[in-house]
Amino acid sequence: MVNPWQQRDRIEKASPVGGRFECHLEINTSQAGQTAIDVLSAHTGLSRQAIKQAMHKGAVWLTRKRGTRRLRRADKLLQSKDRLHLYHDPKVLSMEPAVARMIADEGGFSIWYKPFGMLSQGSKWADHCTISRWVETHLRPQRPAFVVHRLDRAATGLMIIAHAKGVAAEFAAMFERRELEKTYKALVQGKVTEPQTVSTPIGTKPAVSHVSPLAYDARRDISLLEVRIETGRKHQIRQHLADAGHPIVGDRLFGESLPTEARDLCLTASSLAFVSPIDGTQKRYELPADLKLSLDP
Repeated sequence: MVNPWQQRDRIEKASPVGGRFECHLEINTSQAGQTAIDVLSAHTGLSRQAIKQAMHKGAVWLTRKRGTRRLRRADKLLQSKDRLHLYHDPKVLSMEPAVARMIADEGGFSIWYKPFGMLSQGSKWADHCTISRWVETHLRPQRPAFVVHRLDRAATGLMIIAHAKGVAAEFAAMFERRELEKTYKALVQGKVTEPQTVSTPIGTKPAVSHVSPLAYDARRDISLLEVRIETGRKHQIRQHLADAGHPIVGDRLFGESLPTEARDLCLTASSLAFVSPIDGTQKRYELPADLKLSLDP
């Protein structure tokens, strides 16, 4: 496979204007000192405004020496042997981010509510619909944002955002050692009457979920559950509950026949508890009442 960071002077589309394409340019001596927006506009035919918006939304990258990073400054002066990369997808760039809510600001990290549809991480095509970018652009005072764990795009709930690389590394180690308590709430099909532990492997990796029933709506045949996980595999709760015969309401991936009222995935990360890597104090965060999942329609 060709390394996209090493491709030179190439546009992956005969007529890039209006469609999805990639553009990879190596800056020569005659282009050195020009701005990124000037060079990209000249090579792609896109307007300066369109390129500026693509930069703001994270679709432009700059490789300088051995490092590659998103480039957001339209007036960034280029150097000889720099490499510019534009990943232009009108469909992605036209997406509007959902609105996240801050639950607590602890200085070195903050706790946020991630809504349905918001991404935990971006792609080479954009990052403007991610929780990290939302935090970077909305938190005051402004700080860098590092995601230390993930939620599915369709899931909602509490997320930890670190504001320094060292703090992010501390949280990553805590997750690895399973020193954080994460609790989820889910609405599922059918009646769940007894606590149970589901330990079906996800792929080839072990996965353990502890399920406790909280309430049941007989009219709709829907149960409200609390779920605690020992491992954090991709789609773990969704797959485990589906394997147990109780797919989550609104799960279009693992549920086949869902109630007609189901729209969004009814799975939320409802609480977090851990010892702060900043000051060593015990912390616990709960979703506010208006964001909690319940049996109410």
